Amino acid sequence: MSGAAIILKALQDQGVEVVFGYPGGAVLPIYDELFKTNAVRHILVRHEQAAVHAAEGYARSTGKVGVVLVTSGPGATNAVTGLTDALMDSIPVVCLTGQVPTHLIGNDAFQEADTTGITRPCTKHNYLVKEPGQLARVMHEAFYVASHGRPGPVVIDLPKDILFADCPYVEADQVETKSYRPQVKGDSDAVERAVDLIAKAKRPIFYGGGGLINAGPKASRLFTEFVRKTGYPATLTLMGLGALPYTDKRFLGMLGMHGTFEANWAMHECDVMVCIGARFDDRVTGRLSDFAPNAKKIHVDIDPSSINKNVAVDIPIVGDAGSVLEQMLAVWKAKGCKPDEAALAKWWKMIDGWRARKCLAYRPDDDVILPQHAIRRLFEKTRDMDCYITTEVGQHQMWAAQYYGFSEPNRWMTSGGLGTMGYGFPAAMGVQIAHPDALVIDIAGEASFLMNMQELSTMRQYNLPVKAFILNNQWMGMVRQWQELVHGGRYSESYSAALPDFVKLADAFGGVGLRATKPSELDDVIDEMIRTPQPVIADILVKQDENCFPMIPSGAAHHEMILGPEDQAERRTSEEGMVLV
Repeated sequence: MSGAAIILKALQDQGVEVVFGYPGGAVLPIYDELFKTNAVRHILVRHEQAAVHAAEGYARSTGKVGVVLVTSGPGATNAVTGLTDALMDSIPVVCLTGQVPTHLIGNDAFQEADTTGITRPCTKHNYLVKEPGQLARVMHEAFYVASHGRPGPVVIDLPKDILFADCPYVEADQVETKSYRPQVKGDSDAVERAVDLIAKAKRPIFYGGGGLINAGPKASRLFTEFVRKTGYPATLTLMGLGALPYTDKRFLGMLGMHGTFEANWAMHECDVMVCIGARFDDRVTGRLSDFAPNAKKIHVDIDPSSINKNVAVDIPIVGDAGSVLEQMLAVWKAKGCKPDEAALAKWWKMIDGWRARKCLAYRPDDDVILPQHAIRRLFEKTRDMDCYITTEVGQHQMWAAQYYGFSEPNRWMTSGGLGTMGYGFPAAMGVQIAHPDALVIDIAGEASFLMNMQELSTMRQYNLPVKAFILNNQWMGMVRQWQELVHGGRYSESYSAALPDFVKLADAFGGVGLRATKPSELDDVIDEMIRTPQPVIADILVKQDENCFPMIPSGAAHHEMILGPEDQAERRTSEEGMVLV
């Protein structure tokens, strides 16, 4: 078969149903094969960055590998932001990039770029196929590498002459990746020591991250079971939302820079921290020297390089989150472990004191739409539906994490590690392709939405009824907030001047535009958005100077939180010894 035919055959054998891409000269043989075989669905995006984000949305909502196809040169370089986003958030993506013929590599040929050199820092692995005999093996190996261990993006750079060459085909089960065998099961001695420490804890906390989601639904079920069996409090990172139902009374909410008062304080005051599938990100830890100073730390992660990278831990366990949780539960049951009920009751009393601060409370305004209220009403109207949420990046992203509740994994798609403005809309497109009958909503800010709004054209071509719910405050909201709080209110280039009329924009692309300018209009707009069977842009004009709280200021410790605009961060010590903001 030709190299192009080999690629289509390998995609089919890997169970690929959809590819997100944009054609160009170097990959036309693959597009010709797509036309002839019609075996894999192709979604024509309007920008290569959007292709990767769409593949991420598809992957995150299904657990499958997302696939991208772009041409050489600018096609590949446009995909770099998406690849970096996928690497930071551990999303399995295989990106096929075109390349000039092998004899022209290094000659500055038309649309040539050193794709493997450029993408080496922003992919889990990459390949440049120089021999026809390598192609089938590389295709199968790429899917294995992308999806095993800590997931991530893999690039296969494909010179045009390889796509025309006669190539032998190798079946997937004949390809053995001997050099990459991630450890799945945790060390049994370490697991036993961890369970003993958990059972003896006086002030324990479970801290779960995106690794729980990446490990599949089983990991989230086992995490929930362990939390409930112990009765211990639990918190989740931005990427881990949905691993424990938001309704669970043991759930303290999200932790971190814009996490809840009770979650961050419980992390600070705990004596045993059970970290599963999280990486002690700087947005969680705050100032490292003051992070959980009295805690023994257990860290479960499939990536050995993530352990002891940011925070030194007492019991490291390398393994898949689901497998290690299964081991932990088995040991807990076999030993008949029980929590220290008296100590736990005292610990919950402290936590209830922090909860009583009601850090996410807000007072609705009759004249202007508060962004918190807009998210909450959206949640209340969609909570019983088959609904998937994506976000862009900024204040609206944090409000969505705070005020939209998730009961199961794979329903929340956001850019965590890289913080990519423009992520949410194309990601929603990928989610909608994967779940055609579901309600898919991109909670957006007007500045982020403008980054990839060209995908409205893709939505129209494929009749994708994605809803863009824009919290429009006419600012780059998080930039403005930092300028207000940190830079003396000097609002340098953070105003979103010359915004389009989003209602007319939706109409221009064959969608439906809606607008709410006051609280009394909000519910009707949400209802109409939900029942409209076409793409919708809902332009929600919210209070322009609203800030997102709670907030850990830059350089502060994770318990040094600002709770609101009137909070001057004055601290006092209560009789119980806990510090209140």
